[in-house]
Formats: sequence, structure tokens, C-alpha cells
Amino acid sequence: MRIPLDYYRILGLPIQASIEQLQQAYRDRLLQLPRREYSEKVIAARKQLIDVAYKVLAHPQQRQRYDSNYFVAAYGDRGVDTLTEAPPIATESLAPSIEITDEQFTGALLLLQELGEYELVLNLGKPYLDPENSNSNDPDLVLTVALACLELGREQWQQGQYEKAAYSLENGHKLLADAGLFAKTSQEIAADLNKLRPYRILELLAQPQNRVIERKQGLQLLQEILQERGGIDGTGEDGSGLSLDDFLRFIQQLRSYLTVREQQELFEAESQRPSPVANYLAVYALIARGFAERMPILIRKAKLHLMRLSKRQDVHLEQAVCSLLLGQTNDASRAIELSQETEALSLIRENSQESPDLLPGLCLYSERWLQSEVFAQFRDLSDRPASLKDYFANAQVQAYLEALPTEIEATNEWDAVTADTSSQVTIPSRSVKATEQENKGSNQGAISLATRERVDTNSIVHIKPRRRGKKRSRSFLGDILKNAKLIRLVLLGLAGLGAIVFLGFLASKTYSWMQGSSSTKPPILVEQPLVALNEPLFDLGESALEIPADSLLTEVTAQQIIQNWLSTKAVAFGDTHAAEELKQILVNPTLSQWQKRVANDKVSNRHREYKHTLKIDAVKTDEKDRDRAIITATVDEVAQVYIDGKLSQNLSYDEKLQVNYDLVRQANQWRIREMVVLK
Repeated sequence: MRIPLDYYRILGLPIQASIEQLQQAYRDRLLQLPRREYSEKVIAARKQLIDVAYKVLAHPQQRQRYDSNYFVAAYGDRGVDTLTEAPPIATESLAPSIEITDEQFTGALLLLQELGEYELVLNLGKPYLDPENSNSNDPDLVLTVALACLELGREQWQQGQYEKAAYSLENGHKLLADAGLFAKTSQEIAADLNKLRPYRILELLAQPQNRVIERKQGLQLLQEILQERGGIDGTGEDGSGLSLDDFLRFIQQLRSYLTVREQQELFEAESQRPSPVANYLAVYALIARGFAERMPILIRKAKLHLMRLSKRQDVHLEQAVCSLLLGQTNDASRAIELSQETEALSLIRENSQESPDLLPGLCLYSERWLQSEVFAQFRDLSDRPASLKDYFANAQVQAYLEALPTEIEATNEWDAVTADTSSQVTIPSRSVKATEQENKGSNQGAISLATRERVDTNSIVHIKPRRRGKKRSRSFLGDILKNAKLIRLVLLGLAGLGAIVFLGFLASKTYSWMQGSSSTKPPILVEQPLVALNEPLFDLGESALEIPADSLLTEVTAQQIIQNWLSTKAVAFGDTHAAEELKQILVNPTLSQWQKRVANDKVSNRHREYKHTLKIDAVKTDEKDRDRAIITATVDEVAQVYIDGKLSQNLSYDEKLQVNYDLVRQANQWRIREMVVLK
């Protein structure tokens, strides 16, 4: 049989190699032994092929004839291989090849694997593993194909193709498991699959919300890890290699890819283990969904979670916000006084001056906190405005608040809840304070939390945002105080009319405050540390391109940007023809040009599979306009083109290009505006 190998590749040499280089390469290849699991038979077959390659190339006349036929094969012209080791090369050959015996087949596959031709090994070797084939039980063949799956999976992993990597690794693992061979290698593949799971979870959950199957698979993988670890703050072994601190960062990283409903279901279930971290994250989800969907019952449920945490945690500000949203202003005022969040309290007091209570400042704080810290953590709420005025004006909210018990009854109810917390299981405390990343371009900027260190051995750890704001203008304070005094008098006059009148007080107070404060009020600016894995697990879409506004491009950042483009291009021209992905990295005029190309491929039922190797040659930023830059890069692009699902050899290609990428920064993200192929 013929196999796509040539003698130069077997020895790892260029065709112009000298005799000295040939001799050194031959010695090196003989010293490079394959894995010890291989039999002596396949090792001997491999050596035999190396010996033949050296013998031919070391003989001047034989090498001359071989070179002549080598070029014939490489360029597709008709030629005849006069060597006794190889029959004539067919005209349809697109690459040099050699003739081998059946006994040399696995040795030849082993050489291809050593050359990194993993897909070729799979294409050639898999048919022989068919149960009807006599070689299907050959241990050396099984091992070679399984190792090709392993190495291909690792290569895809490095390229950021996590699901493809998992598919390759799972195939290799199944092959060994079915054959009952090479348990150690099987364990090696299984270990890689476990380490790959966090990457897969993030990739799957980052899919558009209409990709239901993929996102469901991501949640299922997450549940598997949580079960093995024993929860978010568990210490079980899941094989991912993530410590407790790293896993908490991973949970924080994936939150921005989950909807508010998904987070509520996940963290409420996890809080039952019990888990203090999940309990606190459930509070955020309940408050966010309750406010966004006008469901105060969820906010009341969040308050229940907070009451259980309040014995050991300072969650009084969160309690105050919940009480405010439930119309329980006395309860809100009490919670504020108990809080130790000095910076947030100073802001609330500053914006409540001359008012008999802290409600004006709490209203302002609550709205800004919901917008900047709570909604920002959910993929379906991050761009949604948070308006107290709209919330209290909602008929469903008003009806629910009217039906709530009085504040005295509610207080007794919460007292009963806190009395019951003594029976809860206490989980030993662990420090989960995350290290802050210096690289502000990380994709973690919008999804970060600060964590608290334990105070004593009885503390329960939870993830909790820091609140630190800047002083705001007092230009709108007069309106707030004027309305607050007026409503206070109304409240005193109508206090005996019961809960309904009281609700009207709260709603009118909130509404008048919202009317009195203009849209030009500066927001409470919340500084949140960047919490992420020391080496981010995964960069997705736009977040990978975020660069501090005053910074210049570096070679590392340029590599990231162009690699993101190449990955996006591979997805867009794949079998799903996901042209919408191009918007993540391109702007017009280039965007429309590439979208048309994808559309043409789709109409022609054509798709492409790419392999890219990237080298950044130069990075140039315009000193006068820091929002413009040019990256020069060398790209090795291998494309396999399929038409109607069949590989087209004529359209497929392997090219090495040098390209200028003209970049523009928009909304603090680098986009490619134009591309020019230099050579």
C-alpha cells in the first residue's frame, strides 16, 4: 500500500539538507524511541522505514533520482519512481508518497504521528479498527490511533476549540476502554478530559441563548463538577486541578454567561447543601429577578436567605434594600444603622442630609447598586435599566405589597426565622479572597466580586461586592429634601390608616424623588477588584479585546486580537455559517465583505475547516490617535473546503501569508477595519 510519507519527512530534513545534516538527523531519529507501550515489532518496523530513507538519501545517484520523482509528485506531473522500494507514482498524487508492506503499516502511522499528522493518522488507521477487519485487535494500532486522538485533542485545546478537543479525547478514551488496553494511557486521557471541563462549560454557556442544546450541556457538565466537589465551596476531587479559590473565581467568571433564572435555580439548589457562597449568590439572583420581573415574592425570599446569613455576616445593606423594595421602611432604617459598610453609609447619609431619615440616600444607593452591581452579573439583565419609579408604579408590585403583613408582624416573622438558624449546619471557614489582576484588559472586568477573609473560626465565607463610591453633586439635594419633608408630614397625618395608605406614601415618595432628580446626576461609581483565575480559563468574544483607554497595543495583546479573529473566522465559515460572529471582531468595510463571503458559502452548501499558525511581526500604534493601530502578522492557513459535505481537494489549500490588519478602537474594544495581504 502507499502512504503519504517521504524520506525527507521521515528524517525531519529539508530537501536541501547536506550529507552531514542527513547523518546527524539519522542518528537523532534512531535515538528518539516511541512510548514504551509499543511492541518490539512496531518499533522494528519504524526503524526499518528510517533505515530505508537514510539509505536512499545517503547514496548520491539514488538521491538524485528520488529528488526528481519527489518534485514530480509534489507538482502533480507524471513521473516514475525507479527505486525498488517504491512503484510508479500516479499522476493524481498531490504529495510525495512511499510504498509500504502491511507489516510496516503501524510503523508508518507511528512516524506520521511523530510528525504531528494526527488527523491523517486517524483517517488512515480508523478503517482498520472496524470489528470486521483482522487488524482491529492489534494493540499497537489501537494505541497509535488513541494517541493521535489525545494529541489532536490537546492541539485543539491550545487553539481554543474546546468542544472539538473533548470530542477527540473522548474518542481516544472510548477506543482504549472498548479494547480493554493500556489503562495508564486511558487514565491520561481521562485526566485531560477532567481538566478540560471548565473550559467546555464556559464555551457552551457563552453560546447564544437560542443554542439551547449546547447551553444545556454546559449546565450538565457544571452539575457534574459540583457534585464531585461537593458544592461550590466543597473540597471534593473533580480532576479539574482547580483549588477552592480558583473554583470560586471560575464560578464568578461563568456568572455573566448565565441568565437570572438559570442563576436562581442553580444557586438556590446549591444553597441547600448547605453552602454559604451559594446562599449569597442566590440572594443576588432572587433580588435581580424579583426587581426585573416585578415579583416582590422573590425579594421576600431573598430577605429570608439574608436573615439566615446575618448572624455571622454583615449583610445589613442588602437587607435594607430588600426591605425598601418590600415597602418596609422602618425595617430598612434599622438595617442601615446596623451596617458596618462605612463608605456606603457615608454616601447614603450625605444624600439624606436635612431629612429625618436615611431613605432618600437609600433610594439613590439602591437604584445605582441594582444597576451597577446586581444586573451586571446576568447576561439577560446587564443592559437593562433599573428604575425604582417603574418598579413601585407596577400594579402587580402594588397588589403584593398591599397584601404583606404589617412591619411589626413581619419583624416577628423574621425573628422566628433567625431563631431557627441555630439548627443549621455550620461550614468551616476558608479564606477565599481572590488576588486582583493587574491586567485591566482581562475579560473579567465586568464580572468581578471581592471576597472577604474569615474573621474567626466560626465565620461563614461568602462572596460579597465591595462598595466604594465617589462623592456626588448636591445640586439635586434640595428637591429630595423638599419632597422628603412633605411626604413625612403626610405619613404622620395618615399613619393610622393602615398599610394601604403607608404603601401610597412609599410609592409617592419614591416617585417624587425620581421626578425631582434629573438624569444628569452622576452615578455611584463602584470599584470592584478584578477577580479571575491567575491565567484566565477562557476568553470570549469582545471581552478578550478590552484594553485600558490610555494604553498602547503590545505584542501579546496583538497576538490575542488576531488569534481571536482567526478563531471567529473558523466559526463563521464552519458548517453552521455563523456570520453573526463576525460582528464581534470586524467593522465595516471589512465586516460587510466577509459577511457576503459567508453568505455565498452557505448558498453554495460549502463550508471550510481551518488550521492557523500565527506570528506577530510588528505592532504600530498611531501616537496622535491611540484609537488606531496596525498589526503586521504572518499567518499559515490550512483550509479544507467541503462542498455538499465532501472534501474538495481542488479548492482546499495551504498558504503562508503576511497581512496588515488596520485596527480601530470602538467602545474600548479593538476591531479590524481593513486587511491587506502583503505577500
